[in-house]
Amino acid sequence: MSQKKEQFGSRWGFVAAALGMAIGTGNIWRFPREAAQNGGGPFLIAWTVAMLIWAVPVLAAELVMGKKTRLGTIGAFRDFVGKKYTWMGTWVGLVCVLIMCYYSVITGWCMKYFSLALMGTFKSGITTQTTQAIWDNFTASPAQTILFHALAIGIAGFVVVKGIKGGIEKACKIMIPTLFGLLVLAAIRAITLPGAAAGLEYLFSPKWEMLKTSKVWVEAFTQASWSTGAGWGFMITYAVYMKSNEDIAGNAMIIGVGDNIGALMAGLVVLPAIFALSPSLEVANQTALTGGSGLTFIFLAQLFGTMPGGNIVAVAFFGAMTLAAMSSLFPMIEVGVLNLMDMGLDRKKATIATVAFGFLAGIPSAYSLTFFGNQDNVTAYGLWVSGILIVFAIIKYGVEKVRNEEINTPWTDFNLGKWYTYFTYLAPVISAYLLYDTIKAMLGEANRWQVFGTDWSLGTVLFQFGLYLAIAFLSMNYFNNKIGKGVLPDLEGGKTACQ
Repeated sequence: MSQKKEQFGSRWGFVAAALGMAIGTGNIWRFPREAAQNGGGPFLIAWTVAMLIWAVPVLAAELVMGKKTRLGTIGAFRDFVGKKYTWMGTWVGLVCVLIMCYYSVITGWCMKYFSLALMGTFKSGITTQTTQAIWDNFTASPAQTILFHALAIGIAGFVVVKGIKGGIEKACKIMIPTLFGLLVLAAIRAITLPGAAAGLEYLFSPKWEMLKTSKVWVEAFTQASWSTGAGWGFMITYAVYMKSNEDIAGNAMIIGVGDNIGALMAGLVVLPAIFALSPSLEVANQTALTGGSGLTFIFLAQLFGTMPGGNIVAVAFFGAMTLAAMSSLFPMIEVGVLNLMDMGLDRKKATIATVAFGFLAGIPSAYSLTFFGNQDNVTAYGLWVSGILIVFAIIKYGVEKVRNEEINTPWTDFNLGKWYTYFTYLAPVISAYLLYDTIKAMLGEANRWQVFGTDWSLGTVLFQFGLYLAIAFLSMNYFNNKIGKGVLPDLEGGKTACQ
């Protein structure tokens, strides 16, 4: 059944929603760790290159597919490259919805710690033993983790059910400036601490010799993938609601650059604070390399208690974390909602169904950190496959045709040159190498074929990938028949897309 689509009210509204998608917890707790592990300056250079030659072309590819077809991931692949490729859109959408299930748990963690910061928990004299105990007690209490998971996905669902213009756009136009404002506040306090210069030097010092190591480049491209959301299917979804005269090239560049700025600002909070407040450089290095939940909820929580005005910084930091997580949760839900709407459900029913599935399927991740880690790893590798599939669709359709007819339009801010074509062909090679590098590492593990009870093994990845493929292929005929044609937004007369 074909349905007319809403539109974003303005370009700023689209950009705010897109930046909300891109700037998530990966910018705040993953980027500082990767920068620390890979030499600071050299990683920044490689990461910027990765954004330009991988993330931006893939983001542009997604925008083209969504805008051209006016359908969610499943229908977009069907109408863009043909019915026998519908399974690819199912893979992309399924992986994204599965990420939603555990990402809601992360969002709940951020909400919990924001509430703790508001209550003044991270006060002067707090120790890492105390913050470790707070984290352990929280994650060991299913009643709390499931409650905050429910609150997170419930709040996000409430926004999504309001629609694009009245829900997601309206929320992100408030949340994104607030997010950047909180990060600026926290960064100013962090870099003015005595000893913060060591953290800045660590982040920006150019150790040129490290650019010759493959590890730096692999991690930089991995960060670009996880951080910008390129290859996730988010931009296919949001592009459905773009106006016809939106600038694809400019928007893709804004998303990539804006995401990098957000990550850099997070780095300016985390690394200067760590180096300024740690008792020694050795401890600072060890803390910076921790990353993830340990860095954020244990070490940084303790460090905030050691700085003057630290509780204010803690409120700003965990407030920014909550906004970043929530604004990234919106498009994850919308991916599921739009695909269901393409099959004839109205927005309210589609949102209720998606949120209910996300809550129920997210309970195991809220209950067990091992299960959470398993889903985090497996779906992350699934995203690299998604990126390959999206670029395959562009190549099959015709990269030059896409560049000349869909991107380099009269209303674009700037035209993309031949480099876009070259980098588009390079993108799946990069994704394939990242998968190969990961598989090679897994083959060296003793538990490489273990399927259950592990958070990282080749066996569990292959088993779950097999399930994804089975679902995608078995549902293909049903989706081909159930999903209607995409319809252009109301302001364009309700014409059918892809004609």
